[in-house]
Amino acid sequence: MEGLGSRLTAVVRLALYLIFTFALMPVQVVLLYLDGRAKARFPVWYHRCCLRLFGFKVKLVGEPSTSHPTLFISNHASYLDIIVLSAFLEVSFVAKTEVASWPLFGWLAKLQRTVFVDRKRNSTDTQRNDIADRLKAGDNLVLFPEGTSDDGNRVLPFKSALFSVAEIPTEPPMTIQPVSIAYTRLNGIPLGRALRPFYAWYGDMELAPHLLKVAGMGNAEVTLVFHPPVALADFGKGGRKALAAHCHKLVSEGVAAANSGRVEASVRAED
Repeated sequence: MEGLGSRLTAVVRLALYLIFTFALMPVQVVLLYLDGRAKARFPVWYHRCCLRLFGFKVKLVGEPSTSHPTLFISNHASYLDIIVLSAFLEVSFVAKTEVASWPLFGWLAKLQRTVFVDRKRNSTDTQRNDIADRLKAGDNLVLFPEGTSDDGNRVLPFKSALFSVAEIPTEPPMTIQPVSIAYTRLNGIPLGRALRPFYAWYGDMELAPHLLKVAGMGNAEVTLVFHPPVALADFGKGGRKALAAHCHKLVSEGVAAANSGRVEASVRAED
């Protein structure tokens, strides 16, 4: 892994990314104060540009929900997941409070109207109310119910307590859609178990060296699988625990299938 990638490519890509990002941040600041969907649509365009800049190709399998509000339930391997999901969905994220203090990425999270929660204790009424207000307003949110990122080879157990947000009453009723993200190829060659964690960011990895290494790699391929949408009411007395188990099963199967090359993309979103 140490011999992979180009330092020159990394420096050029990161320089262009920073110039591009800082130039556009004031645009999003202005859009946040305006009515309409521009503040949600602009990040989609921005993140698609970022994917091209860093050499990422994304295959879409299935169809993302177009209902409002939709709660997308996804596995979590890396900060790269944010870029991939945001390139195709008009969403905000539910993230741990520590993200708000990260240099640059914390600013970007705030510009995308991320809802920050403290996962070290039970969610406060204020945090739940913030999420409820967003969902009742018809906003779409992404939840990473593993509670942390992983190496990309598996999906950690979902924390059913985080699915309490699915119990928030909305009109129309909230749609819930499981999503699988898998980093599958590098320069057209399938990534094995040893190299797949290279794109994942987890444990005690430092952000800056990891980003530098990823930026210097060649062209990576990501598979994004949208599973059939469901509603909490579909699970009867099982409630959020049954919902969490259902979503974990589908997301895990999607990651395993994508990693082994057993899924065919219905749409090639980025060429």
